[in-house]
Amino acid sequence: MAETLIILPTYNEIESLETVLGRIRQSVPQADVLVVDDSSPDGTGRLADRLAAADSGLTVLHRPAKDGLGRAYLAGFAHALDQGYRYVIEMDADGSHDPSVLPAMLGMAVNGADLVIGSRWVRGGSVRNWPWIRRVISRVGNAYSRAVLRSGIHDITAGFRVYRTDALRALDLTAVSSQGYCFQVELAWRLERAGKHVVEYPIIFIERAAGRSKMHVGIVVEALMRVTLWGILGLRGTNTP
Repeated sequence: MAETLIILPTYNEIESLETVLGRIRQSVPQADVLVVDDSSPDGTGRLADRLAAADSGLTVLHRPAKDGLGRAYLAGFAHALDQGYRYVIEMDADGSHDPSVLPAMLGMAVNGADLVIGSRWVRGGSVRNWPWIRRVISRVGNAYSRAVLRSGIHDITAGFRVYRTDALRALDLTAVSSQGYCFQVELAWRLERAGKHVVEYPIIFIERAAGRSKMHVGIVVEALMRVTLWGILGLRGTNTP
């Protein structure tokens, strides 16, 4: 069995899914892939099933309704832990994350990193085709999270990641309830607080060419509220999140 599982959460990604899977197969052909589809009305789940019929390393998990990015990843983590994978990768299904950097990121995990973050905001990293407001939201959100949580991670909201499953097993994943930006913040911070080895690898993030972004104001508000609460509780010495 493969050592690595790539989790691709999908909701209405029929325009990009096949291309992304093809790029994954070119870059990390030895990895297994799990598509977690939230009953996409555009037929993404049915397309994933057809692709899985021709690819023994591709599995599709169908969920009954749209239930958030965080819960999709938690379902993928549960599958990875149950099946005994050593490494699990988070990446978007819209083409914004370049699979060609995965061998380098996986190499850092093999060499001892518990979490490798594909970072836009370290030297060598960048974003392309983002409007200025998205850049501001991401920059400010990361700076605020770093300050409030006293974190050393530059791109704590990033969604392109490699985890060692041993590190995930050390967390109480049943206690995680965040979504979107905040899910990524919470997982990274939990690992950082647990003394795990977190590193960042510079990536070029390219905004999707097809489909619609899932980012909305509710995700930003949730992140702001939760990060602020965690910061307050942390200053009081409460064991959180």
